[in-house]
Amino acid sequence: MGSRSYGQFCGVASALTMVGERWALLIVRDLLVGPRRFTDLLNGLPAIPTNVLSSRLKELEGHGVIRRRVLPLPEKGVVYVLTEYGSELEEAVLALGRWGARSLTVPAEHEIVTTDSMIMALRTTFRAHYATGVRCGFQLNIGDVTVHARVDDGHLHAAAGHLPDADLVIETGPQIRALMAGERSPEQALDDGSVRITGERDLLQLFTRLFAIDARLPAVA
Repeated sequence: MGSRSYGQFCGVASALTMVGERWALLIVRDLLVGPRRFTDLLNGLPAIPTNVLSSRLKELEGHGVIRRRVLPLPEKGVVYVLTEYGSELEEAVLALGRWGARSLTVPAEHEIVTTDSMIMALRTTFRAHYATGVRCGFQLNIGDVTVHARVDDGHLHAAAGHLPDADLVIETGPQIRALMAGERSPEQALDDGSVRITGERDLLQLFTRLFAIDARLPAVA
């Protein structure tokens, strides 16, 4: 499929041959949220050139990571979905997300938050061990992106759009990262206006307990 070989008989090298090319894992990330049309992937990855997206999809399909599925009428068209083999990348993608989130600070001028990336961020940062017995719905409005998370006794369902019966609605921007990393307390974020809520203030504390970024970085020698 034109992928570069690392010349090593190694599982890591094999994995990188399949998903190590630029954009490949971000395509997998978005497909972990659900099936996507070609145009959906372009909209979710606005910086990717069309020809590169086409190449990555062909490579991933050739490696058995994704497949095309024809939609029945009346929808009509083709969507890309992960194969069973490709779906096994979820654990690795979530682990990479947790690891990478530790180095985030503030977004650069050209960096955006997308719906799929925010859904995966919720799945990445969810701490199930704190959610036993918790039943609560959260809606996050981050600029133009609206996602929601429903927690049900240790289980999480995160998806796009509004949650009509949300217990807490959070309105914010990139400041959500500092809140989830514990760099700003819920009280500080509410008092300075960087976060606005509809619902009980205590639920924002619960949100930061359930969804947290480990911001600790190793000391530089």
